[in-house]
Amino acid sequence: MKSYFTSKYLDFFKSLAANNHKEWFDANRVNYLKNVKEPFLLFVEALIAETSKIDSEINILPKDAVFRINRDVRFSKDKSAYKLQMAAIISKYGKKDNAYPGLYLEFGPEKLGVYGGLYSPTTQELAKVREAIVNNFEQFNQLVSSEIFKKYFEEIRGAKNKRIDKKFAEKALLQDLLLNKQWYYMANLDAEIIVSPQLMPIIIEHFKAMKALNDFFKRALYY
Repeated sequence: MKSYFTSKYLDFFKSLAANNHKEWFDANRVNYLKNVKEPFLLFVEALIAETSKIDSEINILPKDAVFRINRDVRFSKDKSAYKLQMAAIISKYGKKDNAYPGLYLEFGPEKLGVYGGLYSPTTQELAKVREAIVNNFEQFNQLVSSEIFKKYFEEIRGAKNKRIDKKFAEKALLQDLLLNKQWYYMANLDAEIIVSPQLMPIIIEHFKAMKALNDFFKRALYY
C-alpha cells in the first residue's frame, strides 16, 4: 500500500486557514499544485478505479469528480476566497449531479469526511423515497440496522418534518426515518489517515458499507 499525500498536504491547509486570501494563495500556488491538487487528483483517479470494481456504473474521470478549491462568495457573508479542504464525489455522474447518491469526500486539516446518501432531495424526490421505504419497509429496516452500516456510519441523519402525509403516518410510527427531509450518513475520521498508507482501504471499506443504502435511494429515485 502507498501513501498518496505527505504532511505538506495538511500543512498547506493549516497555513491557508490563517491566510485565506488571493495574495497568499498566489504566492503559494506551486506548493498547492505539487502537494495538494496533483496528489489529490492521483488519489481520486485510483479511487475511481477501485470503486468501479464494486459499482460498475462508476466510469468518470477525476476532473468530473473533484470540486474547485475556490469558494463562491457571491451570496455569502463569509468572503474567504478558498475552501479549507479538497472535495470530490464519486458516482455515476460525479459533480454534474451531486444529488445522485454516491461517495462524497472532504480531505481537510482537521478531519477526513466520508459521506453518502441524499442531502438535498426535492419535494418530488422526498415523496419517491418515502414511497420506496413504505413499499420496501422490511428491506429498508434491515439496511439501516445492518452490522456493516452501523459499524462505519452508526445511523442515517437528516432534518425531519414535524408532519407527514397521512398515507405515510402509520408506518412513520414504526420508522421515524420516514419523517426525514434528508437521508445522509457520515463518518468524520482523523485527518492523519490522509497521509497514511491505509487511506485507500479505509475509504473502500466505508464505500462498501454505504453501497446498499445508496443503491436503495437510487432505485427509489431513478429506476
